[in-house]
Amino acid sequence: MNQDNYMEEALKMRNLLQEFLTEDGIRQPSILGVREHIFTGSVSSLAWFMSNQEHSFVTIGQRLLANPLKVRFHYGHPDVFDRLFHLTRGGVSKASRSINLSEDIFAGFNSTLRGGNVTHHEYVQVGKGRDVGLNQISKFEAKVANGNGEQTLSRDIYRLGHRFDFFRMLSCYFTTVGFYFSTLLTVFTVYVFLYGRLYLALSGLEEGLATQRKFSHNHALQVALASQSLVQLGFLMALPMMMEIGLEKGFGKALSEFIMMNLQLASVFFTFSLGTKTHYYGRMLLHGGAQYRSTGRGFVVFHAKFAENYRLYSRSHFVKGIELMTLLIVYQLFGQTSHSTIAYIFVTSSMWFLVLTWLFAPFLFNPSGFEWAKILDDWSDWNKWISNRGGIGVSPEKSWESWWEIEQEHLKHTGTLGIIFEIILSLRFFIYQYGLVYQLTITNNNKSIVVYLISWLVILVMLVILKIISVGRRRFGANFQLFFRLIKFMIFVSFFAILVVLIVLLHMTIKDILVCFLAFLPTGWGILLIAQACRPLFRVTGLWGSVRALARAYEVIMGMLLFTPITVLSWFPFVSEFQTRMLFNQAFSRGLQISRILGGQKKERAASTKD
Repeated sequence: MNQDNYMEEALKMRNLLQEFLTEDGIRQPSILGVREHIFTGSVSSLAWFMSNQEHSFVTIGQRLLANPLKVRFHYGHPDVFDRLFHLTRGGVSKASRSINLSEDIFAGFNSTLRGGNVTHHEYVQVGKGRDVGLNQISKFEAKVANGNGEQTLSRDIYRLGHRFDFFRMLSCYFTTVGFYFSTLLTVFTVYVFLYGRLYLALSGLEEGLATQRKFSHNHALQVALASQSLVQLGFLMALPMMMEIGLEKGFGKALSEFIMMNLQLASVFFTFSLGTKTHYYGRMLLHGGAQYRSTGRGFVVFHAKFAENYRLYSRSHFVKGIELMTLLIVYQLFGQTSHSTIAYIFVTSSMWFLVLTWLFAPFLFNPSGFEWAKILDDWSDWNKWISNRGGIGVSPEKSWESWWEIEQEHLKHTGTLGIIFEIILSLRFFIYQYGLVYQLTITNNNKSIVVYLISWLVILVMLVILKIISVGRRRFGANFQLFFRLIKFMIFVSFFAILVVLIVLLHMTIKDILVCFLAFLPTGWGILLIAQACRPLFRVTGLWGSVRALARAYEVIMGMLLFTPITVLSWFPFVSEFQTRMLFNQAFSRGLQISRILGGQKKERAASTKD
């Protein structure tokens, strides 16, 4: 287990058990909570961030929850239960492994609902090991976010809300499901803000507002946006841990640790975890299907392959990051604030930070993530994974098709309302395309609906071409390779000829070509999302193979977008050195040999084979 204990703490157990006989408020305790000592903080910078975050929760956080808020529940191993109290009030076992995924906090809910009292005592502490790698941490946060989604829908939290007084109800909300709901609203606000600014830019309203005199010198708004961007960098998330470190070690030490954490990119880590919480909590509310995710919690740091990172973060971070990046690029092309550099930085700096964090944090915190030899291995492994065909018994780690099928499991078991919501959310890409096609110079400011219909005709032609290539690869790829290559060459020549005609006759510009890509690629992704939601319909019509081919093409494009910057950075040896120093600063300061942490026992194995 990931729990430890100490001899001197065991001697205090008699005093702790005596607390059951003392009244805390108007009732005797039914659960005694104690603090934890996180001992894995020196393994890496991520382990340090996680241990500080966890340390603040199990000390100052739970202390406040127990008294004066009186909404502390059960959060894990070290608590001591009054066995007789719980056995005579229904026990602590739970009915469902789905709804009661976070089974520990439901024990606290039930204890409170049945007249119990949960207290917190800090003269006893228990050792606790936390996750030390980004993938382990993300799996743990995904499990907790799924559990909070199930809590939001459970009758236990409903009954607590009805039976608490007003202040205790608010305390319970903001310290359980309210935190995750607020996180979801934060990211949702980013989407609403960007799509709203894009609407203003593409519709011409922003230009009209900017030309009016009363809106032309709005310095107060720029200052407000600047201060907002500073808050969004995740500094407020570090406030509880600063307070606890200040209480225990002094506020000078707390300030120095806060500065060191940010120099080691703590804000990147907390912003990335924001995306993890949002994705899994939101998907849980829409579709259900919470499941336990084993993290292992091994005391080891290893290099995760590119394909593994892609499988884990593709839907939760990469897709959303690329969508937000596309919106920011379009806003840069057509927004009025792009004419003022300072205003554009104030408006979009925090969002660019969010995008870059969601896209590249897994590789930044990946040990040996920028070593050339590892990059070559990752590339060959990625190509093998993306091209392998799935089937019965083929694991998601071996084939992209198997992984893609498993990624849609939540859509198979969702209700009609979940499917409708999924389709409605996907319609945003079509509205975005509608606003963008009218910005092309070849339209000559024509606002007719025919322009939008022609854009759909272009998308339809592209989908037909993709279908032809898919059928050709299946029928002629093995026995008629020359004929298949001739078909692909003719398609390429036709596309190039059409492009030349558009440039020469209709005066299509480079900007128009870029806008076409920015308009049509998200539309194709929207079509793909709707097809996945309406899976039975596409299977009946025989189009599911085409949907799979389109999905594979998008995965390859996203993989190339992510892999290219990493490859370029791996050409410079100092990048890998900087990353290793940043990740393992604590270990360096303790004189540990990092090569042994990363390399494991390879040298010893080689020596033994020689002998």
